[in-house]
Amino acid sequence: MQTMDGPLLQIPNADFAALMSAVVARGLPFRFQASGSSMAPFIHNHDVVIIEPLPDRLRVGDVIAYTCPASSRLIVHRIVRLSQSGYTTRGDNTRQSDPPITRSHVLGRVTHVERNNKPQSWGLGPHKTLIAALSRRGWLIPLINVLRPPFRLFKQISQ
Repeated sequence: MQTMDGPLLQIPNADFAALMSAVVARGLPFRFQASGSSMAPFIHNHDVVIIEPLPDRLRVGDVIAYTCPASSRLIVHRIVRLSQSGYTTRGDNTRQSDPPITRSHVLGRVTHVERNNKPQSWGLGPHKTLIAALSRRGWLIPLINVLRPPFRLFKQISQ
């Protein structure tokens, strides 16, 4: 496959997770194109996501990249609950939380998202804790579905 910037490299998921882990372990950011819709509307399919090394402490609302303990697949989801044993994550566009993970499974934290070469900060700023709370309670998807039509109308009017 060819993109405007050159060939698109497709790597099996587990190998991609290993590559990301190796880059981030050296203290470098890892930039890639998202695939899937589990984090919509905050991260869309084909958005560019930048993962950076972990801070000392992760918080509810942080979006992280981790490997699933059962399958070794790479997942990028939001932390919705902290416990002494680890983290519970959930995609913003999913109805169920993922099985809990430990810090050893976490590769890095999402620090930037770009859509059409423009930075997207919604979903990563101070409001991320509210998004996590709404998601944990199962209220995020219904709220987004209610707000989406008026937001689209506002966007059309303001252009």
